[in-house]
Amino acid sequence: MFLSISEDIKTVSDLKKKTNEIFKQMHRTGRPIVVTVNGKPDAILMDVEVFEKKIKALNLSLLLAKAEKDVKDGRTKDARTFLKEIKKSAKISS
Repeated sequence: MFLSISEDIKTVSDLKKKTNEIFKQMHRTGRPIVVTVNGKPDAILMDVEVFEKKIKALNLSLLLAKAEKDVKDGRTKDARTFLKEIKKSAKISS
């Protein structure tokens, strides 16, 4: 996701005056809006669907990082051993 400096940075005054227009732009483009106060970035507005996708991607990357560390540290099992343990713990008959 990129940011258009000329389009996606708005002042808090702009947000107050042009709320509907700014929200329409955000939904149409899928890009976040940076809201400034006294010339400095203060908040980000983001479409809910885009936000949810970002959160899912972040959560997945955290899980993958843990899995990669397990592999790096040698905490692995071959698939047959793993499946046997799963069957045994769930009391599944073959």
